[in-house]
Amino acid sequence: MTSRELKAQLRAERLALRDAIPEEMRIEMSLAMAEHAGEAIAFDPGTIISGFLPIRSEADLRPLMARFQARGGRLCVPAILDRQTIVFRELVRGAPLVSTGFGTSGPGPDAPVLDPEILLVPLSAFDRRGHRIGYGAGHYDRAIDRLRQKGMHPKLIGIAFDCQEVAHVPDEPHDVSLDAILTESGLRFFASWIG
Repeated sequence: MTSRELKAQLRAERLALRDAIPEEMRIEMSLAMAEHAGEAIAFDPGTIISGFLPIRSEADLRPLMARFQARGGRLCVPAILDRQTIVFRELVRGAPLVSTGFGTSGPGPDAPVLDPEILLVPLSAFDRRGHRIGYGAGHYDRAIDRLRQKGMHPKLIGIAFDCQEVAHVPDEPHDVSLDAILTESGLRFFASWIG
């Protein structure tokens, strides 16, 4: 089995497990995530943090994002401009939300585009080394690469439920690994967080 085929298999298995979590339980798990990370992630007021609004069976990060905003974080969420490119539009209270591609919603094209310093990254599977499998489109990998080309080194925090952990994600040289992972059972930092 090729690395690509194995990733596709792991993605399908882990997303099926996530989809099987009852909605009420997902809400409780999402609130636990806010408790684990709401104060534990250090940042200065004004730091730009990218979250995301949930689609399908993803964790609901709105309670966590509200805590970050209360601590002075400047929030943004991804918008898919075309099949290749995502940008991060500023999310402010009361701004109308529109469809932003891939089933997501967020601020419209009038919202400022920001370069996040911390990214909360959705994923389908992860391992204990901080390697992740995304949804297969490569949007985040390309966005992170663009930020790095600008000389930025954003911290990447994977967002998943415990059931999405696998023993080993097949990784390739171009794959971007996480600096931390947040699940309902806690926040784990990898060695790269300090670097």
